[in-house]
Amino acid sequence: MNSTRRALLPVLLCLSLLGSQALAAPPASAPPPQSETSRLVATFLGETPLMSDLQSLVDEIGGRATGTQANLRAVDWALARFREAGVEARKEAFRMPVLWLERSAHATVRTGNVLFAARVAAMPYSTGTPKGGLTAPLLLVGKGTEKDFQALGAKARGVFLLVETEELKDIEGLFREYKEAAEIEQRAVAAGVAGLVYMGSRPNNLLYRHSVSLGERNTRPMIVMERDAALRAMRLLKTGKALTLTAELDVQSGPAYESYNVIGEIRGATRPEEIIVVGAHLDSWDLGTGALDNGANVVMLLDIARQLRKLGLKPARTIRFALWNGEEQGMHGSWGYTKTHEAELDNHVMAASFDIGCGRITGFFSGRRPELSALVGQALEPVRGLGPFTQVDEPIVGTDNFDFMLHGVPNLVANQEPALYGPNYHARSDELDKCDALQLRLNAAITAALTYGFAQMDSRLPRHSRAQVEELARTSELIEAMKSFNLYEAWTSGKRGRK
Repeated sequence: MNSTRRALLPVLLCLSLLGSQALAAPPASAPPPQSETSRLVATFLGETPLMSDLQSLVDEIGGRATGTQANLRAVDWALARFREAGVEARKEAFRMPVLWLERSAHATVRTGNVLFAARVAAMPYSTGTPKGGLTAPLLLVGKGTEKDFQALGAKARGVFLLVETEELKDIEGLFREYKEAAEIEQRAVAAGVAGLVYMGSRPNNLLYRHSVSLGERNTRPMIVMERDAALRAMRLLKTGKALTLTAELDVQSGPAYESYNVIGEIRGATRPEEIIVVGAHLDSWDLGTGALDNGANVVMLLDIARQLRKLGLKPARTIRFALWNGEEQGMHGSWGYTKTHEAELDNHVMAASFDIGCGRITGFFSGRRPELSALVGQALEPVRGLGPFTQVDEPIVGTDNFDFMLHGVPNLVANQEPALYGPNYHARSDELDKCDALQLRLNAAITAALTYGFAQMDSRLPRHSRAQVEELARTSELIEAMKSFNLYEAWTSGKRGRK
């Protein structure tokens, strides 16, 4: 820990020079909350259990896919951490629509006297295969564009299709992957394929997984194949070799079941009925241990709750620290929360989500509500020296702000520098060493200022109506994003969102 102290010295010096709005004592005319925020921010530059909590979560519990025993242990772990800090905490049940877990996945590629094994990962909601595997011809479909499928025509029926991918470099590439996959999978099902094989987009043959865009309605095996093996298969196919693929996927599936969010709560002193929600998802996929996605932000919120209690600070509004479950499989935990707490959503002043690892927080997505951006700027004023902060006034889909947005609640998503997030996303490499401990502490200071600022300020925004949310969808890229994440039908049918 001594090395951490040395690393923090330049930051302490920087903050000491920020002037009256930062750690220095405010002028006599400054309101008390400013001084309280400064005290709160300062705690994250000293010794706190932040990193020891992260190590405990990822090394002792590991990957936490919803539906596993590890996930249930993580729920108990989080409850214990809140309660040890003197924070009231509870677990809240919600329903997961189906159980999906991979037990094992294997594949072999064969042509004549050439035979090689290829490491693969089943995509969540992939179907399993019969015992002994499913064998079918393997054909190239290029990058899976409409033109590529038209060129294959009837040859696509009953075969495995290999989709060529570009190597993933950044978060922009990740969102492009999601969008393209949704279109490819619809074309593949329409073409009657036996299954779909994505060339792994990660360097060093990293395996990863994210959900089939069709969700639980999917009826095909779908896998990610390590990049080098997929490139080898592609080269063989391009030289005219006829390949077959045998995929053996042992998938555990089952009906709807109960899972749990963990809610830590610090009740408001003067306006307890008004609620601030700050959340991060506790679940992760299970190839790695989920440090970046999203253990780092889980322990950050735990530590903010802990330091608020330790300092004896009493926010005006109630603060709920929400550790969501089921996020990776369709944001089911936060959706469940909006159903359970529907009667009090009018009193939800703000809901924020933190879900992009340990990269520096550069601002927030504010969902086409410019007046919300202004309030964010006000809340972040005490930590302006950790900026600059730029608000992106656009809606975002893919994390736990989503159902709050559909219910018209003012919502934020932390915008963060990619750091090591993109290539390690959902991958075997998502481990503790990928998280920058110093930056996580600075993010905690920023998040603490935002949270306490919203809990103390007098201003609040009204909840949007269903019509206003529909207008947001029509005038932004929200509809296309919902389609990419298999969420659009639930919105249009009225299953999700404000009635």
